[in-house]
Amino acid sequence: MPNLKDLKTRIASVKSTRKITKAMQMVAAAKLRRAQDAAEAARPYADRFNGVMASLAASVGTSDSAPRLLAGTGKDDVQLLVVMTSERGLCGGFNTNIVKLAKVRIEELKAAGKTVKIITVGKKGREQLKREYADLFVGHVDLTDVKRIGYGDAQGIARDLLTRFDNGEFDVATIFYATFQSVISQTPTALQVIPAAYEQAEGETEEGASTLYDYEPDEEAILADLLPRGVATQIFSALLENGASEQGARMSAMDNATRNAGEMIDKLTIEYNRSRQAVITNELIEIISGAEAL
Repeated sequence: MPNLKDLKTRIASVKSTRKITKAMQMVAAAKLRRAQDAAEAARPYADRFNGVMASLAASVGTSDSAPRLLAGTGKDDVQLLVVMTSERGLCGGFNTNIVKLAKVRIEELKAAGKTVKIITVGKKGREQLKREYADLFVGHVDLTDVKRIGYGDAQGIARDLLTRFDNGEFDVATIFYATFQSVISQTPTALQVIPAAYEQAEGETEEGASTLYDYEPDEEAILADLLPRGVATQIFSALLENGASEQGARMSAMDNATRNAGEMIDKLTIEYNRSRQAVITNELIEIISGAEAL
């Protein structure tokens, strides 16, 4: 049977842990509101931007004058994977789920004979991927000092990708992140950003789009200017979704940890009371036995 002092110490330790997890849950809840508002506010712009880009891309098609960011290099031998995770842990399976999706893609590409390169955004994803794929790393983006994600952060990542693409370092770039659904649901997502892959909005045909818009200058010139911004917009949207997903996952994880700590305290308290009762009973038996002996 455990020592009473040890049980008392353990109960106090678990209570301290519960205070910490409860505080972290409240902080995550406050941050989640801001992050969720930012992610949801960016979605209409991103959706509309992608819709316009889809209509432009459809009108240009695969013509020889199509910008390189849209047409690509004509091959997919070298694949660049940009894995976006958090800088901090204690957020449940948020980082692990994104890394798991990236690992599946890495193995598929390697099995197909493709060359894989990895850039990580966030320390936690880098730590997990480096255990198996350290030789594939070509870069890392540290956002530890960034308190609130801004468009400038996305532009920095986009410029790095565009420079590498112009230098012929890769053929296809894909970003991995988590799309925020709710506090308990974050969906790992893979999105190709280079060459651009814009999908036509539902219910909008190519002919319908061409009758709605009249572009000046021509589509190729507009695409050449907008495509780099499109890469930055997609990355910015992914960072915002990731931020909301991280706080939602952390809030859920800390809530579960607080509940588990409470259950553990109840069990330890019952065990402490039983042990204490057993000690008192033994002492009474000893007193009675001593009295009877006299």
